[in-house]
Amino acid sequence: MPVPVPRQRAIPAVESGQAPVAVPAQGGGPLKEEANRTEATAPNSGGTTLTLLLIEDDPTGSPVLPELRDASGTSIRVRTARNLTEAERLLTDDVHCILLDLALPAPGRASVAAGGGDADELAVLRHVLQLAPRHAVLALTASGDAERGTEAVRVGAQDYLFRDELDGRLLSRAIRYAVERKRSLAVERKLAEGRMRAQENRRLERGLLPTPLLDGSSLRFAARYRPGRSRALLGGDFYDTVRTPDGTVHAMIGDVCGHGPDEAALGVELRIAWRALTLAGLCGDELLGTLQEVLEHERSDEEIFATLCTVDIAPDGRRAGLCLAGHPAPLVARPGRPAELLPYDNNGPALGLLKGARWPRMQVELGAEWSLMLYTDGLIEGRVGTGGERLGQEGMVEMVRRQLAEGLSGEALLRAAVNEVRRLNGGELTDDVAVVLLDREA
Repeated sequence: MPVPVPRQRAIPAVESGQAPVAVPAQGGGPLKEEANRTEATAPNSGGTTLTLLLIEDDPTGSPVLPELRDASGTSIRVRTARNLTEAERLLTDDVHCILLDLALPAPGRASVAAGGGDADELAVLRHVLQLAPRHAVLALTASGDAERGTEAVRVGAQDYLFRDELDGRLLSRAIRYAVERKRSLAVERKLAEGRMRAQENRRLERGLLPTPLLDGSSLRFAARYRPGRSRALLGGDFYDTVRTPDGTVHAMIGDVCGHGPDEAALGVELRIAWRALTLAGLCGDELLGTLQEVLEHERSDEEIFATLCTVDIAPDGRRAGLCLAGHPAPLVARPGRPAELLPYDNNGPALGLLKGARWPRMQVELGAEWSLMLYTDGLIEGRVGTGGERLGQEGMVEMVRRQLAEGLSGEALLRAAVNEVRRLNGGELTDDVAVVLLDREA
């Protein structure tokens, strides 16, 4: 006995100006069982009117598309396009879902067939997915052609429907579920991308901020790093500390100009190169000259440079060699004397600025007991108050003197220094901050 076909009503809103489009309206289809099973729990559109773009090449050759309503009873707006050119024009941001007739020829398909080549049966779908990567897509195929529909889902459609087994209720539900599936996939993809970026950033930071190699040394080591507010994890400051077989302790801190993964990666390369060259016996001008060659070969732009401070502390711990390449001078604190900056009159240029540059190595006396603090310019460039005044090196020295007088040392001293700089700035700093502290007790 034939199933009676309910009387059709016209599309509530055909926005393309074309004639109404053919899709029959009788029950069944691949989503029918799901529709019945999940009727009470289906997600709704959250009060937003949904817009459907129907891409079908013969809008006058079939019964009219049934009137569609979302879960709240609001009519779903429908736009129709006879070809992909019209579809591209109608594909605005307010379109939530695309209903695509897989029988529609894709661009260039006719010429392929005429030339005797194998035509891709899903070429039109692939084209639409490229055209609308952020939109949900429902594939419309002939009745019983489940294999083609399944392949369409594998390629990227959210679901498939049989052309002659649709009714308004089923199609409305399919649209809503396709939109929710697409939204869920987008959220999952962003979360996965975020996790991947975080993992990559952590790997880069492990390269920038390594574990010191100080086995056999009596010196105490502490470090603190905080990225600028524009980056959750990734920064361009880097440091390292190693002890060579002769007992000398070498420490370094540096800063690549700019921010982002490229600059951070360059910082990792410079730090690894510094460690390898130091363990190979290089120091002073020879070491910095080789690092400049590394930077020149690895940087992505000739305007990128890096500042660097290196210190090599003699095995007896009482004296050190200091080289500065455009970097702020370290601060030294000794019992009975106010904390002060080490000499910086012979500060050489930053790496990457001048061909054939030289970096004099200055000999400094440390004494029997001392604390040596190396830092990047993020610690001294924070603002003080509401004006444009910067903390500067003098302000930093006064701050550290006061904190030392309060009995702070090691990790506690670095934590207090960074926190106070942030407080004076009125919030997170715009630049990264890295601080290294080496202590020697008599």
